[in-house]
Amino acid sequence: MASILPLRANPRLRDWWYGYTPPEQGAIVLAQRRVYIVPSRLGLLFGGALAILLVGSINYALALGFALTFLLAGMGIAGMVQTVRNLVHLSVRAGRCDPVFAGDAAGFRLHLDNPRGFDRPEILLRHLASGAQRTVDVPANASVDPLLAVPAAKRGWLPLGRVMLETRFPLGLFRAWSYVEPDSRCLVYPRPDPSPLPAHAASEQSGGARSHAQGSDDFSGLRAYQLSDSPRHVAWKSVARNEEMRTKQFAGEAQADLWLDLAALQAGLDIEARLSRLAGWVMAAERAGARYGLRLPGSELAPDQGDAHCAACLRALALYEAG
Repeated sequence: MASILPLRANPRLRDWWYGYTPPEQGAIVLAQRRVYIVPSRLGLLFGGALAILLVGSINYALALGFALTFLLAGMGIAGMVQTVRNLVHLSVRAGRCDPVFAGDAAGFRLHLDNPRGFDRPEILLRHLASGAQRTVDVPANASVDPLLAVPAAKRGWLPLGRVMLETRFPLGLFRAWSYVEPDSRCLVYPRPDPSPLPAHAASEQSGGARSHAQGSDDFSGLRAYQLSDSPRHVAWKSVARNEEMRTKQFAGEAQADLWLDLAALQAGLDIEARLSRLAGWVMAAERAGARYGLRLPGSELAPDQGDAHCAACLRALALYEAG
């Protein structure tokens, strides 16, 4: 059905044909008008065999042949009804989708609710744009929450798009399907570029590093090494043990605000490469426990740290539009 050219060319005709206007809000109930059914390849072979049996029975006046033909035809019709019944009145609702990085798979969760007192086995969920699919069974008077993994190729908002629900249960002679397009989207962060953090910049107001700690230079722990760290603060014993560069932290040492500025990156990099570099710096600064801020043309996030600040910076990078 989706390959019919007039439906592709005319969105209004397509929406009327499929019985909905995307994107769909809330719970989507698959009414009978939204479920389509055609014979499968096995069903066509089955129909051809029945025709041969019928012709042979007529030609040779075989009573048992007529009985077998109509018995098999009745089984096929009953199977057709059961195939449609496996989808009709099923409820579909979009769930939460956590942010991912570009290049990963976005996990769109769909809630399938079965309000009827019979099981609905072998329901295939297929994402039409990417081809991602999985098969689920929905028990009677119950619901399931399958996860549909959709490739996230680039940063920004990734809408779920059209999903097809298909079944060939119970005999495989018929193929029934329906389309849904829930109002669901996933935020895709730029792919982090694993590069060393830049040196801490001096504060514009005071001309030097801002101090965020007080004390008497007591050892307080280790953090990831940065290029701006002094060699005398490197934990060389830790390097000898696990070959990973770590820096000693002291309770009384001043901690400068680290500014991650898009304008400070090399002009030779395109915008996507620079956003990926900033995303890598955000992740590295968060792992190092540093206070960092983000500067983008037209917006600025003050220095802070923590999961909420990290998510806010990555969101700003994901939704940034040049110009």
